[in-house]
Amino acid sequence: MPNVSILLSFFTEKTTNWQHIQEYILPTLLKNTSIIIVFTGVLSILIGTSLAWLVSAYDFPLKRFFKWALILPLAIPPYIAAYTYNGMLNYTGIIQSTLRNHFNIQVKQAYFDIMTLPGAIFIFTLFLYPYVYMITRAFLANQSASLVENARLLGSNSFEVFFKVVLPISRGAIIGGVSLVLLEVLNDYGVVQYFGVPTFSTAIFQTWFGMSDLNAAIKLSATLMFIVFLILILERILRGRKKYSYASPKVRPLTPIQLTGVRAWTAFTYLLIIFMLGFIVPFTQLFSWMVLTFNKIADPIFITLVSNSLIVATIGSLMIVVFAVIIANFARMHKSVLSKLSARVIILGYSIPGAVIAVGIITVFIKTDQLLFSFYEAIGKEPILYLSTSLFMLISAYVIRFLAVGFNAIESGFDKIGNKYSEASRTLGHGVTKTFFKVDLRLIKGAIFSGFILSFIEILKELPLTLILRPFNFDTLSTKAFQYASDEQIHEASLASIVIVIVSGIAIYIFHHFLEREPQ
Repeated sequence: MPNVSILLSFFTEKTTNWQHIQEYILPTLLKNTSIIIVFTGVLSILIGTSLAWLVSAYDFPLKRFFKWALILPLAIPPYIAAYTYNGMLNYTGIIQSTLRNHFNIQVKQAYFDIMTLPGAIFIFTLFLYPYVYMITRAFLANQSASLVENARLLGSNSFEVFFKVVLPISRGAIIGGVSLVLLEVLNDYGVVQYFGVPTFSTAIFQTWFGMSDLNAAIKLSATLMFIVFLILILERILRGRKKYSYASPKVRPLTPIQLTGVRAWTAFTYLLIIFMLGFIVPFTQLFSWMVLTFNKIADPIFITLVSNSLIVATIGSLMIVVFAVIIANFARMHKSVLSKLSARVIILGYSIPGAVIAVGIITVFIKTDQLLFSFYEAIGKEPILYLSTSLFMLISAYVIRFLAVGFNAIESGFDKIGNKYSEASRTLGHGVTKTFFKVDLRLIKGAIFSGFILSFIEILKELPLTLILRPFNFDTLSTKAFQYASDEQIHEASLASIVIVIVSGIAIYIFHHFLEREPQ
């Protein structure tokens, strides 16, 4: 309903603000968005695919550590990474201060200015490449070794094997990963707003809150939705109809080759540089700032921020898991057009940027409140916007945005167990409901936990939705960190940021280190 309302509102009468935006601002938004998408996509493919191939095909020092550690940049939201890197690279940052004070080196400021369009691309690439890395590594880990071995027997060297065999068969996985990267880029508000790069997200905020023109904001949101649909269509075209399946039932996974000498240390150095830039460096800087400001920031108000974040993340994740289990089970039990359609429609929310969903959901909730005015009066309440100013609206937006995250995990759990256990239970006389609670739920508890923890991480880091839809005087760790950074109180933002990073990092470690060991 929120997304349909946005699309329909695009064709309403044009306002003066929208005509001005269309003529003077929209070309800049399209240009900046296109540049960020193209360069972030290409660089994410280069880094994510190369890391996945090295980890899957070769052995070198600390490979087992890097295998999961290279996912940790996802624990740092890009907006936190943006102000952390700017704090390190600006005139008073640790890098320039060290060069001036210890080496008497004066540097040109332009060389260290990260608050630019290339700087935004650098941040997006470094902290979103794990999407490409994870999906491609999972694909390569289960790929038949015979393909690579046959290529080597026919005289191909490592580079030829990678470009002629690995890249073609991994095309679907790579495109799937980079599409997630691009959707995250379009969803971002924190990085581009902090760096002063005009994009659709910043324009939606400025039009809505700066010009007080919701109609123009809706038209911008609809334009962004069309861009998202174009990306999804392009993804489908790039995937094509080519499918790669095993030619034999006897499939051996890739056997890693032991690298030695210079080659081993080159691979190790490459992975170490990416891991340092993507996690260790920003985390260390945040930790040092946190030590400086801990006594100032750690107070009862901060405890409230932590409590607010955990409450909305927990409630939102639980609702996502409940809805996901119902819909996934419905799609599994009923092989109808309705079940297939429902399973596909609910995952569209993840492809819609948060600012767009916020605009859509607030229009729906305001209309709902207006329809309920007579009901409010009937029960003795003042006819005001109750739903549109409540926490319920924010949590509903989380469910719409991240339902796909929980659904995909739970659907894969149902696919893994199949229907044989349910059918056996039904044959033994148990009804559908009893079978569901006594058999199905117990078999997919790992998938349910996966869906919950992934949804929890996403909600904890979410910024645009929370900024727009939070009730008055309700802050979370993400909104407070962003407010501090926007007010140039970088050090004060560190405590909220590091709590987000640590909680997300622990959740990622649990998910990828323990759940991957579950019996298949």
